[in-house]
Amino acid sequence: QVQLVESGGGLVQAGGSLRLSCAASGRTFRSHAMGWFRQAPGKEREIVAAISRSGDTTYYTDSVKSRFTISRDNAKNTVYLQMNILKPEDTAVYYCAARPLYSDFDLRRGLYPYWGQGTQVTVSS
Repeated sequence: QVQLVESGGGLVQAGGSLRLSCAASGRTFRSHAMGWFRQAPGKEREIVAAISRSGDTTYYTDSVKSRFTISRDNAKNTVYLQMNILKPEDTAVYYCAARPLYSDFDLRRGLYPYWGQGTQVTVSS
């Protein structure tokens, strides 16, 4: 079991940056692949980025490539999402999620059993 707590959301102008953090409880963080998802009003929750257990492999949805960077610090039990050149369409609640122990990362939200409570990101034009 892993518990996740996101932080770092807020209001920012278009073109600005934010860094989201997701702190995990327990001793097994390094054994969980992680993902960041987002959900805008009236839309389905979608994957934004994912990272393997070691951090060597990452994935980004096309709309955030070259703007967002996912990373993790296994010593600090934390996964990050650095978001640059933010756009109004990035406005959403952002969630971090963990895959089951020792599983590879995946793009399908239904395969992530552990979720944080979400943090709001609002980008004004």
